Formats: sequence, structure tokens, C-alpha cells
Amino acid sequence: MSETIDLIAADGTRIPAHVAKPAGKPKGGLVVVQEIFGVNQHIRAVADGYAKDGYLAVAPHIFHRAQPGVALGYGQQDIAAAIVYKQKVDALPAPGILQDLQAAIDYANRESGGKTAIVGYCWGGLLSWRAACGLNGLAAAVTYYGGGMTTIPEEVARQPKVPVLSHFADHDQHIPVPKVEAFKKQHPDILLYMYAADHGFNCDLRDAWNPEAAKLARERTLAFLAKHVG
Repeated sequence: MSETIDLIAADGTRIPAHVAKPAGKPKGGLVVVQEIFGVNQHIRAVADGYAKDGYLAVAPHIFHRAQPGVALGYGQQDIAAAIVYKQKVDALPAPGILQDLQAAIDYANRESGGKTAIVGYCWGGLLSWRAACGLNGLAAAVTYYGGGMTTIPEEVARQPKVPVLSHFADHDQHIPVPKVEAFKKQHPDILLYMYAADHGFNCDLRDAWNPEAAKLARERTLAFLAKHVG
């Protein structure tokens, strides 16, 4: 079962979120963080999929402060619009959207009655890394091809407070393999996997979709969640 709810951030702002609930008692909570394309068909499907695996999944509309209701596709016009929205969000004064992620974490903890993890894709991977390093109430974090995690010095320098699983792709032109290798050396405790795939390999609506890599990454993600969340 899925529905749209409003989260209440620390500054009182109401942030819409797609929530997917499992059929029975949740194993725990999971915050699903969007790509730069909003809470679109793919991200809603990802959240719904995790609910079928037993987790209460909440996907907050991270663009809401800049542009409500963003749900883009993957064409060139969509990419151009997404970049503009991301720039607007990046320009928000601190704590910006981190307070929206914190509201999602708090909701997932409260409503699931268990532990909560966070999983993010592309830009959401970077945001999940920031959450793992700076937010409260998480038991674990999973990042998929997190842009900037391995290439921006201040991001690389962050230290996670919870176990982290990271998925990267060896054909990803946005995230060079040497940067990933250097990131791993600096963070040896992170569970990191490289796939023979391209950026966005998890999304079946993108040309880069790689079903074999997506399946293996999901299996590893579910095993990681089972260990740290339930």
C-alpha cells in the first residue's frame, strides 16, 4: 500500500513524501532518496519494491523547497530542468534539505517501530552519504553511484556515523574509477562494490539500465539491510 503524506521539517515546512508500507509488520524503516529527476515513476517503484521486501519506505520530495511536484523523465529536456532545480536546492541556506531528510528518518523510525536506514541514487547517493555522516537516527546507509562522494574533497573527508554500503560502476564517466579506489582507501570500513556497468544502472527507465548489475546490487543491499536494520 502506498500513499502521499506530509513530513514536517524542523523549520515547520511541510514536505510531501511517497510512503510505501509492507503487508505485515515492518522489518524497519527505509528512506529512499531520489535522483535529480524527483520522486518520479522509478523512485516510487523503488520504494514500493522495498515495501514488498518488508520495509516501510518513505521517499521525500527533496526538490519541494525549490519546485513542488517534480517527477521528470530522463530525456535531455528533463536533464536540463533537473540541473536547474538542483542548483536552486544547493543554494538554500543551511541546513537546507538535510532537515527534510531528518524529518523522513524520524518518520520512518516512528512509524516502522524499528531501525531505519537510508538509500539514495545518484544525487540521492550523495545526500545519503551526507546523512550517514551528519544526521541522527540512522542504523545504516546505502549509496548508489553517489555523485560527488568520491570527487569533492570535502565530501571525501566526511566520516560516517553508521555502516555504509556503496555501489559504483566502472564505466561511469561521472565518477572515475581511480577516485573510487582512492575513496575506498580513505574509508576502508565502507563495504564498496564495483559493477561492470554505467551510471544509473539500477534504473530500468534509463538507457544505462543493467539488469544483472541491478539485481546483484539489490541482493547485496537487502542483505546489508537485513544485517543492520532487520
